[in-house]
Amino acid sequence: MIYLDHAATTPVHPEVIEEMMPYFNEKFGNPSGIYEFASENKEKLQKVRNVIAESIGASADEIYFTSGGTESDNWAVRGIAESMKDKGKHIITSSIEHHAILNTCEFLEKHGYEVTYLEVDDSGMISPEQLKKSIRTDTILISIMFANNEIGTIEPIREIGEIAAEHNIYFHTDAVQAYMHVPINVNDMKIDMMSASSHKFGGPKGVGFLYIRDGIDIANFMYGGGQESGKRAGTENVAGIVGMGKAVELAVKSMNKDIIYLRNMREYLYYRITSEIPYVRLNGSRTERLPGNLNISFKYIEGESLLIMLDMEGICASAGSACTAGSKESSYVLKAIGVPEDFAKGSLRITLGTDNTMDDMDIVFEKINYIVNTLREFSDEYVNLKIK
Repeated sequence: MIYLDHAATTPVHPEVIEEMMPYFNEKFGNPSGIYEFASENKEKLQKVRNVIAESIGASADEIYFTSGGTESDNWAVRGIAESMKDKGKHIITSSIEHHAILNTCEFLEKHGYEVTYLEVDDSGMISPEQLKKSIRTDTILISIMFANNEIGTIEPIREIGEIAAEHNIYFHTDAVQAYMHVPINVNDMKIDMMSASSHKFGGPKGVGFLYIRDGIDIANFMYGGGQESGKRAGTENVAGIVGMGKAVELAVKSMNKDIIYLRNMREYLYYRITSEIPYVRLNGSRTERLPGNLNISFKYIEGESLLIMLDMEGICASAGSACTAGSKESSYVLKAIGVPEDFAKGSLRITLGTDNTMDDMDIVFEKINYIVNTLREFSDEYVNLKIK
């Protein structure tokens, strides 16, 4: 099997599994206990907080453990909407956000909030100038993703953060796809809240965090005990948090090397596809994109057929976000960046990981080339084009 869907999830690193194992049986104590057996786990959680905080230039008390990216996004948006409702009920986001943001905003719109959805250009980038024009006196939150989960485009986060700070508006970014794949410093970028998910960078599923800048008034996510400074009740997922911490440690050490490695593989595959297969187009920014992301569309084919045939060859890829898999509609992200329908329906998202190799890229190209040519023979439009 050649796995090319690392944006959907990643394999858990062997060292992460090894680090987690004792916390299922030997070190199973509840961190809220007052005895030493439990307090050791509380200390371990604090160490993980320190590791995560250091990775983004934050303080440990600004890191709140969650069940993952969706929860973190919900908490950031709904939490600020609740705590700031007396100041205003206007939120700004983009049209290509993850559904964890879009559906939360839709929920809030049904409860009296107004949401401005910024359009993006043909590379998937928002316009900082349009953002400025959209700000109102009652704007309480700007939520723009760090990098898009389908096309890999990295947004102008630093500029967005500066605009938000100038207008005294909270800025949240969904960094689920970007965290541990590109450098992030929340202070330099003036990020007030940031979502991340462990299973996107070699950690376990079901755990993530929300960074909340100290001093921000945000409503509790859940009520119950005093966990997570009383903001997010519930016994902590100790094994998962420990695993996430180890995954962060490993990713921090190898990030710069991994960026180069993934980018080189991506560029090689991109070059082979675009130079040897006609009627293709790149989706997303050519330069400002995640190092392992390649989203490309082939005219005169159906993407679903391409994916099925790749799967039969032992190659795992996707058409877009795993959260929208199975949808009969073309990707809303591709529509937003103006990809023509005849290209959009033949889209392929390849997201690479460090377990992939350059030899894999040659195999993948040969399979894609063969399958695309095979499928095009069933297209009357393509056959007629060849005849002409």
